[in-house]
Order: sequence, then C-alpha cells, then structure tokens
Amino acid sequence: MLRATPDGVTLAVRAQPGARRTAIAGIYGEGTAAQLKIAVQAPPLEGRANQALIEFLAAVFGLPSGAVALVSGELSRNKVFLLRGITPARATTLLAQRMAE
Repeated sequence: MLRATPDGVTLAVRAQPGARRTAIAGIYGEGTAAQLKIAVQAPPLEGRANQALIEFLAAVFGLPSGAVALVSGELSRNKVFLLRGITPARATTLLAQRMAE
C-alpha cells in the first residue's frame, strides 16, 4: 500500500466515487496488493473524483495539495498517488491515526 520513493512515498488507493462523504473506508485486498479504500463524494466525471482524492490525501497527510500527485489510474478505481516530502514512517503513523478515528 505504501512504498518508499526518493521523493516521498507512493500510496495505492481503491476509489469508490459517488459516496455520501469522502472518507477512508478500510483496506482493499491483502499483502503487497493491498490498497487503501477511500469513498469519494465527488462523481467520476471530468477528473472531479481524482481532484477530491488529492485534496483529501493532502489533508490526511498534512501536505499541500501540490505535494500529492496522481501517478497512475486516472480513469480507473485503482490508483497510485505520490506523496512528496513525507517519510514512509510518518505516512504510516498518520494513516494509522486516521484509520483509528
């Protein structure tokens, strides 16, 4: 789900657009194929769901939205985001805190 890169970390996400609210919905899959499942309020039209995911992930990890980039999966539910300027340990801690809420 989280992988270290020279710029920060990548995060594998399984998006569920059209939800009542944007929130972490759990983990999708197991092992190295696990993805963070996120329910997204925005519809999957004209990139609105992708932008909503970028803003949500920036808030979760305390990053400016410009530090979050969609790397792959623009038209898919399965996406990979690059979170620039954060360590894997910090990302893991913040994600665990958010999931415990």
